[in-house]
Amino acid sequence: MTDDPGEDAPPEDPLTYSKAGVDIDESEAATAALKHAIGAFDGEFAGLIDVGPFKLGLAADGVGTKLLVAEALGDYSTVGIDCIAMNANDLVAAGVEPVAFVDYLAVDAPDDSVATEIGTGLREGANLAGVELLGGETAVLPEVVTGLDLAGTCAGIAQEKELFPAQAQPGDSLVGFPSSGIHSNGLTLAREAIGRRFDYEDAFPGEKHETVGAALLEPTRIYTDLLPALRAVQAHACAHVTGGGWTNLSRMGAHHFEITDAFEPQRIFQEVQAAGQVSPVEMHTTFNMGTGFVVALPEAAAERLVGRTEDGRIIGSVDTGTGVSIRGLRLDG
Repeated sequence: MTDDPGEDAPPEDPLTYSKAGVDIDESEAATAALKHAIGAFDGEFAGLIDVGPFKLGLAADGVGTKLLVAEALGDYSTVGIDCIAMNANDLVAAGVEPVAFVDYLAVDAPDDSVATEIGTGLREGANLAGVELLGGETAVLPEVVTGLDLAGTCAGIAQEKELFPAQAQPGDSLVGFPSSGIHSNGLTLAREAIGRRFDYEDAFPGEKHETVGAALLEPTRIYTDLLPALRAVQAHACAHVTGGGWTNLSRMGAHHFEITDAFEPQRIFQEVQAAGQVSPVEMHTTFNMGTGFVVALPEAAAERLVGRTEDGRIIGSVDTGTGVSIRGLRLDG
């Protein structure tokens, strides 16, 4: 555990994502500028184009600063799972079946053992997601990259009728599915907060993980197994709860999302919030807080979806208005 600063040390300020180094507003502005320069495209969580009678879906994402936790622990064996999960889950949210994945590994210097661990994780992630690995690219960029960066692109296909409308409707129920933990976003804030109280090798206060670092490295859950059930009940819209936390629900339409029975956050979220004195609003607009995937659909269909899945449950409803209400908080979309 990190050294006790003592009673005379000044109290540390409450942390925010921005203070930790990531300004969401600036990030979204830059993303909007990039989209404007590129031009409009079809799709919310994934880009979609027509390929004959099918829709081709593409998603690109990376592991982010979770890689710094892996580096500190010398354990890269699971980050490949995260890389595939962050991409495949975005396709699932659109109603697209992921079929293939290519990775991009940028390093400042080649390391066979690190590459082997990353490849092992990619293979496991591909098996979990049901996709084929089609190779990729390893680039040695000593003047561009410090350490390494791992990203990838996932391709999927769907018939037009299989795609979700991507618009929730007032009166819909919301079915949620639990996350496996912190997944692979918000780690800049999580690392900064955890570092105030713990070292990564410290024993974790919860029961599932031996160390704090292991809790942070818990791989992102892959939700591709939900796709047959989602298609069977004709879901209106889905949200993969990643960067932006619960405000991701606004990507299902300009409605009010009332959350009444969200899954309990895993212990790692409690430790991050306490160590960094992070506000509840900041926690819910940065992290998934225990729920990694949300579906909007009619009430009767929601009951059928819960019956078709192992751990889904109705967590709320869609109303007229805007924003997200959860645990006494009001979050703007």
